Formats: sequence, structure tokens, C-alpha cells
Amino acid sequence: MDADLTEELLDLERAGWDSLCDGSGDEFYGALMAPDGLMILANGQIMTRDDVVAALAGAPPWSSYEITNARTIDLGAGVAVLVYVGTGHRSGSSDFVGVMTSVYRRTADGWQLALYQQTASAVGG
Repeated sequence: MDADLTEELLDLERAGWDSLCDGSGDEFYGALMAPDGLMILANGQIMTRDDVVAALAGAPPWSSYEITNARTIDLGAGVAVLVYVGTGHRSGSSDFVGVMTSVYRRTADGWQLALYQQTASAVGG
């Protein structure tokens, strides 16, 4: 496993979670996601980049989060997968724990999020 690649992708994931905590997730993911990118949520909903931006514009912020058990797969040719357990905390709600999978592709402008999938989990993996 390439520790530098893992850290680089974790930095992007942390920035994403930070944006979800400070209310700027719509702007962050609007810029990070590939034009043809998709998010698949734990409830099975499939969202395009435009759907994600619209949904996050009015979403209540997370208060904090943790990322654990990060693993990276370098698929070569500028494509990498980051898998981790994410726990989101929101005031007045139960914690959300999920296994997150983010597929990134490198472009001339940096990494783009091509596919993101959440799998709800009762336990961190």
C-alpha cells in the first residue's frame, strides 16, 4: 500500500467531511466530483453531481466525524480507490456509521471523485 497515496486521498475525504460540518459541502463536492460522477447513498439512492450539490445546499451540518481503517487500492493509470469506516455525528440524531468507498481519477487539475458509495454498518470494519 502506498502511504503517500492513502494520505493524499484521506486529505480529500477529511476536507469533504469538514465541508459537511461547516455547511459548504455543496460547493466542495460541486468542485470535487467529476461531471459524470455518482454518489450511492446507504439508502440505495443514486445521485448525480447536480443532485448532490442541490441536496447538500440545504442539508443540516454534521457536528463532527471520525475516519478509521483506511485502505487504498491503486488501480494504475491515475485511478485509485479509498475505503474507510466513517462515523458522522449530528446533534439530536443517532450517529451514522458506514463503510465509505471513494473512487478517484487523476486529471490535469488534480483528483476528481468519480464514484462514492456508502454502506451502512452497525460496527466499524
